[in-house]
Amino acid sequence: MQTLETCKLILKTGQTTTEKALELFDALEPVDLAFMLGRWQGSGLHTNHPMDGLLEKFNWYGKEFVDPENVHPLLFLDSQGKVIKVAPSYIGLTNWILKFPILKNDFLKPLVILTNSLLKTQKSQARLRMMEYRGKVSATMIYDHFPVNDSFRKVDDNTVLGIMDLKNSPQPFFFILRRSLSSGQ
Repeated sequence: MQTLETCKLILKTGQTTTEKALELFDALEPVDLAFMLGRWQGSGLHTNHPMDGLLEKFNWYGKEFVDPENVHPLLFLDSQGKVIKVAPSYIGLTNWILKFPILKNDFLKPLVILTNSLLKTQKSQARLRMMEYRGKVSATMIYDHFPVNDSFRKVDDNTVLGIMDLKNSPQPFFFILRRSLSSGQ
């Protein structure tokens, strides 16, 4: 089991191994649906996953949980720094990114930011349910149109560790969410 000091170090540095991240995730307590409500700022927990750094490179802001039926799984900052809700239509590109890492290069950032603006939506793209994952029942975000579940565990009252479980992916993708205390929509 991870010590509190190890947990703080991993979250502070934002990097570890998949094995240590799984050990940390398993040691943390589950959260309920009410705990997850609100807007959260995200950052990656780098574990040498092919998607490490990708979301941040494209101005990922985080996630918003309005209620269990209305979840905005992908919030990004537009070119003016405003938070926008984006339909995760390009998740299908994940396979391309995993096969062709060149797609993570900085030269694509302006194009992706423009694409995010074109995919802007107000419509919910996911829902939140209590589900068992790795032996504990915890709040889990389920994408509406993709075989992806994000499970959450509590680090503290304003921080959760998330794990993206993508069907047929051999390695999980980890991220950190911190409760956004600002009300700016």
